[in-house]
Amino acid sequence: MGTTGLPEDFPRPSPAAAPAPDLGDFEERLEHRYAENGLDGTSIHYAAAGEGPLVVMLHGFPDYWYTWRHQMAALAGDYRVAAADLRGYNLSGKPEGIEGYGMKLLLGDVAAVIEGEAREDAVVVGHDWGGAIAWQFAARFPQMTRRLAVLNLPHLSGLTRELAENPEQRRASAYTRYFQEEDAHEALDAERLGRWVSDPAARQKYVAAFERSDFEAMLFYYKRHYPREPYRALGPPESRVQAPVLLVHGLEDPYLFPAALNGTWEWVDGELTLVTVPGAGHFVQQDAADLVSRTLGSWLSR
Repeated sequence: MGTTGLPEDFPRPSPAAAPAPDLGDFEERLEHRYAENGLDGTSIHYAAAGEGPLVVMLHGFPDYWYTWRHQMAALAGDYRVAAADLRGYNLSGKPEGIEGYGMKLLLGDVAAVIEGEAREDAVVVGHDWGGAIAWQFAARFPQMTRRLAVLNLPHLSGLTRELAENPEQRRASAYTRYFQEEDAHEALDAERLGRWVSDPAARQKYVAAFERSDFEAMLFYYKRHYPREPYRALGPPESRVQAPVLLVHGLEDPYLFPAALNGTWEWVDGELTLVTVPGAGHFVQQDAADLVSRTLGSWLSR
């Protein structure tokens, strides 16, 4: 089943977000740093704060480091928190061509941030595409992954199973099939990509960040890594995740249904914690900012 265009309501506005804590002057106290991926020389921008064990945070589509602002403020008292712009986004490098967005390079970006902070390992936290990268990083670099937290991105084995077997998930993923078309990026613009953000002041920052981004690069993630038709379940992965895992999933996500979470314990050797959030959508870290921050803090302190 193909698709003829991008739905008019994409991306959908988030549900009414729960009140988020006041950030005060936290943003003014952030450090903005860059790490270089030695594999191809791409520069990765990240915002950082705090001292302590390192937590690296990876955003998804369409987003940038700022999505983690509430969690950064909550954790910076006990941790060194570094939220990166994925390559192609905002202030990070934007390699030309789809070959610059292979998984080896994306994982190298995470390693570059860890090494840039002069650390040997980190807690890796990811949402959406950042979650896909985080899953792979934890599986392939267990020695560099202290813990893994993933928001609204099921394990690939669960997602491919649902795409193969669940017509509702195939319909919800129709936009990804459009994004895999050659010129799909021409339908994107900064204002449209930012309309999911419910906070008007934050939306202005998002639009500015998207204007600094590369729309074609954003879609290289879909062209290079998202499953294509005909869908088939991948089955068990070659490498299971060894680290403790936290999954947080907003149940009102219109794109990724929670059924894909079933069986996750089969692909994780470490302790698995699953938290579902009624009323929160795809961007659970903003829709339920305080709950997500408290959940991360409690889980990390175990």
